[in-house]
Amino acid sequence: MIIAIALAAAAQQPKPEETEQWTPVPPIVTPGPVTSPAPPSDAVVLLGSGTDLKEWASMDGKAAAWTLNRDGSVTVKKGTGNIQTRRSFTNYQLHLEWRVPVGIKGEGQGRGNSGLFLASTGAGDSGYELQIVDSFNNKTYVNGQAASIYKQSPPLANAMRAPGQWQTYDVIWHAPVFNADGSVKSQARVTAFHNGVLVQDDYHVTGETAYIGKPQYEAHGPSPIKLQDHGDPSQPISFRNIWVRELP
Repeated sequence: MIIAIALAAAAQQPKPEETEQWTPVPPIVTPGPVTSPAPPSDAVVLLGSGTDLKEWASMDGKAAAWTLNRDGSVTVKKGTGNIQTRRSFTNYQLHLEWRVPVGIKGEGQGRGNSGLFLASTGAGDSGYELQIVDSFNNKTYVNGQAASIYKQSPPLANAMRAPGQWQTYDVIWHAPVFNADGSVKSQARVTAFHNGVLVQDDYHVTGETAYIGKPQYEAHGPSPIKLQDHGDPSQPISFRNIWVRELP
């Protein structure tokens, strides 16, 4: 009897596959030429042409341990963990550029996987993730491909450039608002462009990113922006030209 109860309980446990969406597949849109806009005058530059990571920290608050490159970009250093901004933000406009290296191996979620957490609410992968993964001729579940709100909202289009080329994300983030009792007064909202193509159109986020099960909200205030060390066995992702403008 005890074994039967245990087996029944195990069978009822949610599985990650239950929140994967495979259709409809977003249309492929070929983006325009690569551009790298300079930060506006009122922007906070989180990663520019300098050669330091002073705006970023490891999750324990120590100096970020990712690899700085001569061109001013930074590359995920496998095994060092996620990094997040030392500053916290509420509502903002964000520009970020990322690159999948030429010759990347793997398939599905195992090819060039990282993530942009629009608000980091704690250790690990807690927060709200805009997915980073190689979606150029690489099939995966649509709410897990590049520019998806991970496990929630597929992108409106697949605007991915080939590996070796720089990708751009331009994001408008409105943080969730909570009542005094911790309940949700208004959901978070995201508008995002991938390589200049609209991919999230004022999407109302249903909660923090969850790999297994349904997203849920937990009250929080201003939060850092986080970049993910996914531990991907393939060649790692690089980032450059990251800036943010705080909004009312």
